[in-house]
Amino acid sequence: MRKPRQSEPRQCKPQQRKADDLSRCLMPLIADQTLIAVVELSLSGWLVAGVVPGVERQPLKKLKPELDRLLELLGRWGNEAERSGRKIARTVVAYEAGRDGFWLARSLKAYGIEAHVIHPASVAVSREHRRAKTDRLDTELLKRAFIGWLRGERDHCRMVAIPTFHEEDAKRPSRERECLVAEQSRLINRMKSTLVRLGIRGFNPKLKCAMRRLEELRTPEGEPLPPNTLAGLRRDLERRAFVCEQIQKIEAERVARLERAPEARPTLMVRLLGRVIGIGVETADLLVHEILLRSMRDRRAVGRYAGLTGSPQRSGSLNREKGLARSGNPRVRRTMVQLAWRFLLHQKDSALAQWFHERTKNARRTRKTIIVALARKLLVALWRLVHEGIIPEGIVMRPA
Repeated sequence: MRKPRQSEPRQCKPQQRKADDLSRCLMPLIADQTLIAVVELSLSGWLVAGVVPGVERQPLKKLKPELDRLLELLGRWGNEAERSGRKIARTVVAYEAGRDGFWLARSLKAYGIEAHVIHPASVAVSREHRRAKTDRLDTELLKRAFIGWLRGERDHCRMVAIPTFHEEDAKRPSRERECLVAEQSRLINRMKSTLVRLGIRGFNPKLKCAMRRLEELRTPEGEPLPPNTLAGLRRDLERRAFVCEQIQKIEAERVARLERAPEARPTLMVRLLGRVIGIGVETADLLVHEILLRSMRDRRAVGRYAGLTGSPQRSGSLNREKGLARSGNPRVRRTMVQLAWRFLLHQKDSALAQWFHERTKNARRTRKTIIVALARKLLVALWRLVHEGIIPEGIVMRPA
């Protein structure tokens, strides 16, 4: 075989993510050269449990919630291993995903320490009615599951993909807008319920003249609104106007961000999804940053991450479905169910819409069940659209 010349560049295929790189470790575990530590995080302190090569005891240390204290502890354990004749070539740290997010994992990686974040629902716990639960017991449980994962054994636990600083920040606008929309709905419902208690119906707080119409409202007895109630409604209207202004700012900043980076991969995905009639910029931006930018193995992984898969219960003669698993991203799940209903209005001639109508034409009561299956199929179709360029059959696209 002819050796390649120095001037000929080698063709390297892009490295794809392995199928089980989050369910088991692909790197062999050398116990005598690996320092293992798990951290139980809390607001007041951290409890760190370790497995130190050459040291018989398994240390357990309570620390202040500071990165420097953790690095100092890992360095001290590494020195103990070297004094016992072991050379530490690998240091791995793991903790459960929760309120603290991923900043600790990113910081440890910056110092050259291998860090992993464990999915909390993947750790098997005791099913006793009143099981003991303390930080010490939790660290022991995490340590056993993490060591099994490091050995490459399946189903001990699963890891969470650690996003970068910018990937995590890109999710904030959609999530903040979702909270503001919920706050707006809460204010409107509160104002309507306040007026209903006084016998007044038909008032729309979303009108521009809502503040002026408050002065004209009368109870069924012909009396004006009580002064305290009127003052509270005015404050609610002012608060709703402020929330609407914040929502408009977020939407304007999103459009400006897309225009600043037209060739970026997330922007191209958002623009491609925006071409599908029935999908707006907000929905496209949420789907791209919450799920479509992630490296998914196949269509089953896409549906499972969105929580749109079933949860069967089959044991012996028992065979029943318990409904949606709801184990994935709740924002993606809510968005896809809403998008599925909207999809039926704007894409009536598509193959997915015909599939839905074919299965619900004689059974109206199953529409809410079949809409979940449609949402899962639609999400997989959008995933294939942005990654493979395959346009779903019958879908109408806007011009580029």
